[in-house]
Amino acid sequence: MTLLCNMLFSIIIATLAVSMISFIGILALSKTLEHKVWTRRLIGLATGTLLGAVFFDLLPEAMEAFEDSHTAALIIFISILVFFVIEKTIHYHHCNCHEHEKSQRKAHLVYTNLIGDGIHNFVDGTIIAGAFLVNPGLGIATTIAVALHEIPQEVSDFSILVYGGLTRVKAVLYNVLFGLTSVLGGVVVVFAANAVSGIVPILLAIATGNFIYLAMSDLIPELHQEENPHRIWTQVIWIALGIGIMYAVGIFAGHE
Repeated sequence: MTLLCNMLFSIIIATLAVSMISFIGILALSKTLEHKVWTRRLIGLATGTLLGAVFFDLLPEAMEAFEDSHTAALIIFISILVFFVIEKTIHYHHCNCHEHEKSQRKAHLVYTNLIGDGIHNFVDGTIIAGAFLVNPGLGIATTIAVALHEIPQEVSDFSILVYGGLTRVKAVLYNVLFGLTSVLGGVVVVFAANAVSGIVPILLAIATGNFIYLAMSDLIPELHQEENPHRIWTQVIWIALGIGIMYAVGIFAGHE
């Protein structure tokens, strides 16, 4: 019981930290990230951390968690397709960093964005919780990867809400409120893991598919919009920095 409480406490702290990092990012970087140069630098950093988390942490753990590695590969593949369908269904992009077309503001933008943001943050919470249930080191690495890709995403969500007609204060409050669904996702996974045996390996495989999808479908296409060759090399450096962060986390946090 004590172990469960400690694990639950760690997961709640991690998911709350991600929400607060996103909140601080909105307040501190909303103006800075209006410049595409800094936007793409942070997207490059997020790309590196997501791919680093996949290949250094999540994918090896997922492959070891199943007796047959083909099962893990199948779940990863299916999860990528599912996230594609979800994104298409709710017309929501995790990192919609390009300028919005200038047209009349419509309330449906606000509702669609908030629903998508809530679902996305809930999934983030389940991913973080699933990683902590394997071992604390993997949980820390996953939390860092989620947090770094959340900053440009949440700033983008904030700009969409303002574009849709909300005041800046309301946009921040709604972002924080729907960001807390990650805590709910983490708590649900902890109790589900005790009720349903074998759920943790499945969550690891889903998390792997989610990170691959985010990096390859949402983030890297944004980086391809850069045409200045000097800035392209800068993006490579930021991606490498993100990969280096995750490699260092794997060394210092350690995995059992």
